[in-house]
Amino acid sequence: MQGEASRVADRESRDSFAKRLSASGDDAWEIGNELFTITYVLDKNPRLQRALTDPGRPTEDKVRLLNELFGGKVLDMTMAILVDLVGRSWSRARDIDNAVEDFAVDAMMYQADKDGKTLQVSIELAQLQSALLNLPVVRADLSDDDGPLEARYDLLHALIDDAHFNRITVRLAEHSTRNPRNRRYLETIQWLINKFSRHMGESMVTVTAATELSEEQIQRLAKIYTKKVGRPVHIHLVVDRNVIGGMRVQVGDEVTDNTVVAQLQALRRKVKAGTAE
Repeated sequence: MQGEASRVADRESRDSFAKRLSASGDDAWEIGNELFTITYVLDKNPRLQRALTDPGRPTEDKVRLLNELFGGKVLDMTMAILVDLVGRSWSRARDIDNAVEDFAVDAMMYQADKDGKTLQVSIELAQLQSALLNLPVVRADLSDDDGPLEARYDLLHALIDDAHFNRITVRLAEHSTRNPRNRRYLETIQWLINKFSRHMGESMVTVTAATELSEEQIQRLAKIYTKKVGRPVHIHLVVDRNVIGGMRVQVGDEVTDNTVVAQLQALRRKVKAGTAE
């Protein structure tokens, strides 16, 4: 959780660059990649975090440090973002890492906008999330920061390459395993889905059912959840015959699981608890 000063710094800085990032064209892709890399560098160097956020250190010194580290190695926009961030006040040193990551995702969203692929990326992230729901070992391996990065990448690409995801989806998925940032893998993917949903002005509702739903059923669900969340929704349907019957609905972090398999699992837990007593 960010403190109040960090939340204000993060939001005001991103708001001030929104138009410029949106107008950066294909540079947004490179800016996003550079900022993901810098997030990783900052996460691995607490001393650097402190040096760039120390309220007692003149901003000029912080900018000089940025130039020593990244000058001539990143795009002008990337450097301008970093300069703006080090000139702001932060509740905690590590909060600046969160802001850099937020900017990286923003850049990727603007690139998706330019490519006309924003909804596609959001759907693909939901597809990745759905594919991982029943693979707890794979999820754990993807977010195991102690494991070799190459092995994590190999595992990720074995999972997604056949899906032919958009390059932005792939880059976001790779960032999520390269730099877990003390988050579970699905937690990061859900965070990304939420950011894309807010960016598009609608919410992603993932519905898992044993069979295909009719267009009428999908429209009914869309109407129900549009009213519930207070803004338009996109229904992402996942057909998983293992759920047997019923539906599992996820909106953001909220999950309603009325599938037959979930009910059977709940009954089994009650039986076991009764046996234990």
